[in-house]
Amino acid sequence: MGFRIVKLPDIGEGVAEAEVSAWHVKVGDVVREDQPLADVMTDKATVEIPSPVSGTVAALGAEAGQMLAVGAELVRLEIEGGEAAPASTPDAGVAVAPEVAKAQDAASGQSAAALVPAADGLEPAQPAPAPKPAAAPKPAEPPRPVAAKPAAPAPRPAAAAPSSGPPRPSGEKPVASPAVRRRALEAGIDLRQVRGTGPAGRIGHDDLDAFLNAPPEDAAPAPAGRAPRTGVEEIKVIGLRRRIAQRMADAKRRVAHFSYVEEVDVTAVEELRAALNQRHGASRPKLTLIPFLVQALVRALPDFPQMNAHYDDEAEVIHRHAGIHVGIATQTPSGLMVPVLRHAETRDVWNSAAEVRRLAEAARNGLAARDELSGSTITITSLGALGGIVTTPVINRPEVAIIGVNKQVMRPLWRDGAFVPRLTMNLSASFDHRVVDGYDAALFVQALKGLLETPATLFMEA
Repeated sequence: MGFRIVKLPDIGEGVAEAEVSAWHVKVGDVVREDQPLADVMTDKATVEIPSPVSGTVAALGAEAGQMLAVGAELVRLEIEGGEAAPASTPDAGVAVAPEVAKAQDAASGQSAAALVPAADGLEPAQPAPAPKPAAAPKPAEPPRPVAAKPAAPAPRPAAAAPSSGPPRPSGEKPVASPAVRRRALEAGIDLRQVRGTGPAGRIGHDDLDAFLNAPPEDAAPAPAGRAPRTGVEEIKVIGLRRRIAQRMADAKRRVAHFSYVEEVDVTAVEELRAALNQRHGASRPKLTLIPFLVQALVRALPDFPQMNAHYDDEAEVIHRHAGIHVGIATQTPSGLMVPVLRHAETRDVWNSAAEVRRLAEAARNGLAARDELSGSTITITSLGALGGIVTTPVINRPEVAIIGVNKQVMRPLWRDGAFVPRLTMNLSASFDHRVVDGYDAALFVQALKGLLETPATLFMEA
């Protein structure tokens, strides 16, 4: 028998470490060659690490959510033959889960059943010597704790007594330790209303707990089936959720956001969209508003090149891109992802619709490639029917602009001397004020508004 160490491979140019986002195996599992061992995440791409050989999992190099450097031990497998490696001495710097230590002890011939509790941890059980049976005095020891315990619990029943209402004569100062007084102050409790069960009516932490947990005397009984909920669920932030949190916090901390909102009459573009879907629904992809907005960006951005840019704030350099690579914010079961519609300037409305749908499905199913999740130059985010009236989208750094789509509502608008029903929608856009001036941002959104309100211009060559 020997051990095979599976190290974290180099999964991308310039990547020095990755997060173990999920384990597919545990210590003791028998794995086959090419069976997935773990998912590791870098940037926004998740990579599945397969087993190079068949064997038994002897050790895990990290817990889910932990970062590992490229080349560090990921999994240790026990295999038939192969190079031997002492399982009890894992490589320095590799965190070993509790199950790993148990597996290592087993590998070194030490049985878990041969361990007994000791004052300073676990030590091997020794054969019972002959004099041990003479340890008959030990059964006589219980009287000591039995005699001591009644003294402490004796006053405890009083703690269950009603803890509200004046428990002592008016003006009498409550007796309590500084720690209890501090807790009461933080909780906004008047200690004169707390009944003390200690010597001389001293108020302890148990009395304070009883007061906090007791229902008010004048409270009506809770209706049947409405018991208070006291559980707290603890969820470790790892994987994509942690990456999203880091990126959002970084964007809000480093980008000087400002937002601009404009109402758009989308009656004409929605009528065109419905007509095209009705005519070509069986043979072409279904059109949503997003492909039309993409076409509006393609027409408007040449006049506003500062919007289609990245800002390297460390080097203080702005990179204006000729190609238009539109990020499409997509909600997935794992969290928000931004697949990229590349070179939108080369696509028509049908091709854009097909690619947006393909990218969204790949992201939701966890099949999006690494290069499909990076490199956008401007982003569109939409909540569809849940879009609300106004949003303030967070810029997808290092981009400098993001366009938010809100829900459509029918409202009366004044047209040609009368109110007429029109379908309207707000565009909520955010910009990096370090790069984009407010005046230019307003002109840019107005240009998008004009293109969407006269959709024929989306199909006209400049």
